[in-house]
Amino acid sequence: MPFTLRRRLVALSAAALLGASTLTACGSSGDDGTATGAGPAALTYWAWAPGMDEVAALWNEGPGKEAGITVTVKKQASGDDLVTKILTAAKAHQAPDLVQAEYQALPTLVSNDVLADISREVEGVEKKFAPGVWQQTTLGTDAVYAVPQDSGPMMFYYRQDLFRQYGLTVPTTWDQFAATARALKKKAPDKSLTTFSANDAGLFAGLAQQAGARWWTTEGETWKVGIDDPATRKVAEFWGGLVEEGAVDNQPMYTPAWNNALNTGKQIAWVSAVWASGTLTTAAPDTRGKWAMAPLPQWTAGARATGSWGGSSTAVTNDSKHKAAAARFVTWLNTDPTALAALVKEGGIYPAATAAQTGGALAEAPDFFADQPDFYERAAAIAGTTAPSAWGPNVNVAYTAFRDAFARAAKNRADFGAALRTVHDTTVADLRKQGFEVAE
Repeated sequence: MPFTLRRRLVALSAAALLGASTLTACGSSGDDGTATGAGPAALTYWAWAPGMDEVAALWNEGPGKEAGITVTVKKQASGDDLVTKILTAAKAHQAPDLVQAEYQALPTLVSNDVLADISREVEGVEKKFAPGVWQQTTLGTDAVYAVPQDSGPMMFYYRQDLFRQYGLTVPTTWDQFAATARALKKKAPDKSLTTFSANDAGLFAGLAQQAGARWWTTEGETWKVGIDDPATRKVAEFWGGLVEEGAVDNQPMYTPAWNNALNTGKQIAWVSAVWASGTLTTAAPDTRGKWAMAPLPQWTAGARATGSWGGSSTAVTNDSKHKAAAARFVTWLNTDPTALAALVKEGGIYPAATAAQTGGALAEAPDFFADQPDFYERAAAIAGTTAPSAWGPNVNVAYTAFRDAFARAAKNRADFGAALRTVHDTTVADLRKQGFEVAE
């Protein structure tokens, strides 16, 4: 039987891990031994977030010095490049002690026996995070494979001045969103409420997550893929219908044309995440102070749920000889007020820890939203409604298939349902090719 993710998830003891895997990571035995992480220990941390050197220096000069635990940051590329590099290193038993990992990459790393279960070492930390965020680090089990670092709760951004000019009301439901898009087209045919972009699958995944989708789940030893489930089909049909009738644009994001549309008011809203202010600052510099943020429209009036677009965690690898010490640093990095303030200041992240999402380093709104002083208070309230997500071991394949299939459908204003089925079938075929058991 192939070594499935489910088997990895239920093998929670060190002995079970060694018995179930051919990997004999150098840190699987001979740990520093205690949950307190008594040193000394010299740890290596692979990360891509800006300013992580400065944050680690605070640890090394403070609590790390007292505990005899030092952390050296090794800057890495993000995304699939880092996943590939860490998998290669783990196969050679040379993975670092710590790694910054996007949430959707965790199942891939766990299924390849890269990450250690640190549930004992981080006991009690769960309450510092929104349930929907913490769930992404447990993969639905009693194990804990990482501690959340930053998150990307999704929100609705709109041009206040142009909404007033065209007599538009900020939509609170997706039905209202569609009506607003159509109303704008009637009043200003040369403008669009927003665009459907196929070049970032994370946006669509977050929208599906808000609707209740769970793209990967397990039943015993078997994977079940739900990319073509009713919740996701609802999202695909909604956006496909708007694109087909021309109510919203069909151009990709992050292009010069998209930047210009935002900067000139040709596109007057954007479904994005909490980090949008940074993108708008670069893409639409002439519109500073003209935008406002609101909760994501809901599928049911009065509901409160959002999706997540982006975000990462900090994990301890099985190769580490000092797992408890590493877990101690992970906890400090993502829960200590000094560390979190430094992450915001040096790395520009939106912290996953709920206590750090308002006040302190986030006491003032982003410069781009200076007219909305309660920006981060509202963002924190939205972040607390993040819906659970369900990632699998081949997210990269699903995302690539999405970009290909939905790019064609959007360009041709064709059936999004057929594109979604293509993504589903491609993902299932790849899982089977890798040797995973997949339910029909």
